Amino acid sequence: MIVIGVDPHKSTHTATAVDPATNSDVGSLRIAASLAEYRRLIVWAKAWPERSWAIENADGLGHHLALWLLALGEAVLDIPTTATARVRELSRGGRRKNDRIDAAAAASVAALQGDARQVHPETTSDSLALLDERRVNLSHSRTRTVNQLHALFRELMAGGAPTSLTSTSATAALRGFRPRTGPDRVRVELAKELIADIRRFDEQLKANSAKIAVLLDEHGTRLREIDGVGPVLAARLLGRTGSPGRFVSAAAYANYTGTAPVQIASADSCQHRAVPLRRPAAELRDLHDRDDPDPDACQRWPGLLRQEDRRGKITSIRHPCAQTTPLQPPLAHHDRRRKPHRTNTSRPLLPLWPRLFAASTLESARLINDRFSDHLR
Repeated sequence: MIVIGVDPHKSTHTATAVDPATNSDVGSLRIAASLAEYRRLIVWAKAWPERSWAIENADGLGHHLALWLLALGEAVLDIPTTATARVRELSRGGRRKNDRIDAAAAASVAALQGDARQVHPETTSDSLALLDERRVNLSHSRTRTVNQLHALFRELMAGGAPTSLTSTSATAALRGFRPRTGPDRVRVELAKELIADIRRFDEQLKANSAKIAVLLDEHGTRLREIDGVGPVLAARLLGRTGSPGRFVSAAAYANYTGTAPVQIASADSCQHRAVPLRRPAAELRDLHDRDDPDPDACQRWPGLLRQEDRRGKITSIRHPCAQTTPLQPPLAHHDRRRKPHRTNTSRPLLPLWPRLFAASTLESARLINDRFSDHLR
């Protein structure tokens, strides 16, 4: 079987056919990123009836080509860019780099059964991922707009506006204000525009939640049956996790989400550390976005949580759901380069081991919270 590696770019794609038996380049073709050129690529590949495709970064620049090949019934593998870089560094050629070499490196990774991942057609989880990304962008834009409105109110009136600023409260605060100078009149006009933007963002977020609920019903997930998991949180879990079949075990998924500590051992020294993660795995640590709380989860999540401050002290606080992140691991509040400062208290600090197990679901978070409570009694 011939493996055809593809190095995709925005405007062009380069394909290189590699024979796994000899690991030799048997042909290459460069095409433009268009449907007509896609068909020319298939005609060229028909010279090898038994073939598979290895596309570098199939979730990025090669996404459209990968889905087009899947629609034709082709076998497509996704090759991470880090894997092709390792093959290129270890191969002969004086560290040369071009599109043909990159495509051959992607095919070599697939032939050696390295870090290749089977590409499947898009499902409801992909739709949920798109809606989740859109919701995060809307939430960030709304927060930025509210901050701009706060800055204008601080310049217009003494003390500014209340902290929890909405379009309704901002309109009420602005209704009784009478500008006396030219700059104040401009500030009032800008404030009205920002209030309209906030109102528009609220409507878009509401429509986004409705679309997420419909897709979750179509998906048939039972995540919403867990206490504290609402539609937004369930969509974020499904969308950012993807197909569960790509994880060989629960331990592999725990390593992906960063909830399992990584062993660092040498000779007689053995430690376990939590390491920073790349996206989207790193985003699973912050499932409960501070800027975009899940309203359904807020109603079911208990108000009393134990959290760790920067000094390593455990505190019990009552809070509204939008002001805390129950699923954010305690280690995220620490600077990992420094040891927690020991305060003068009669209660002992928590050992490091329980803090390393950050919760990836609300059920795990509850178990850890109970563990903290038992330790402090």
